[in-house]
Amino acid sequence: MADEKQPASKNITSLDIQAKELGIGGRLSPETDENLYKKRMQKRKDIQSKRLQVRKTKKGLLIVFTGNGKGKTTASLGMALRTIGHGHKVAIIQFIKGGWTTGEEKALKNLSSNISWHALGEGFTWETQDRVRDEVLVKEAWHVAKKFIKDESYKLIILDEINIATKLGYLSPEEIITFVKSLDNRKNHIVLTGRGASESIINQADLVTEMKLIRHPFKEQGIKAQACVEF
Repeated sequence: MADEKQPASKNITSLDIQAKELGIGGRLSPETDENLYKKRMQKRKDIQSKRLQVRKTKKGLLIVFTGNGKGKTTASLGMALRTIGHGHKVAIIQFIKGGWTTGEEKALKNLSSNISWHALGEGFTWETQDRVRDEVLVKEAWHVAKKFIKDESYKLIILDEINIATKLGYLSPEEIITFVKSLDNRKNHIVLTGRGASESIINQADLVTEMKLIRHPFKEQGIKAQACVEF
């Protein structure tokens, strides 16, 4: 987790600054002479090699995909695909969704036996209309999640829409943080998805991506959720 990570060394910071100053090339570079451009890009390549060499640490990461835009669960499932491609096991625990089989679940299960998929919710609050039962199901899902997180044979554990569960008050962010911090030398990666991630979770995470909503067909055009796009 982030608070266990040492600050970047001065060498790393210096290399990062140099890389930024050299830029990414293309027509963004100021050189009009192609030989000068080639020299700039060769220097950028050398700096990039050094940036990779000085970063040696490997650890289990806490990753957050949040925000109001589409793509949070999709991003986590992309990581799942990558993980099974490397021959590792993946556990997916869904805290809100449940009751239907998505295209992602079908595809991943067909691709590999290394997927353990658990849809333990019963749907959105306006569908369930039962706060007490919703909270019980979230607690049960968290119990299942902890078992997989402690099982080092699983390289990736995705806690889908757990951020929503915490936002609704069914699970404390501090409980999640305390549990994850209690695991010594954890090697697997934990992904938390869902809009409304708490500040405490964000502050503890190693990687945080916020999906920003710019346009959505449901909102602007009144188009219903469709297979292959939404599920």
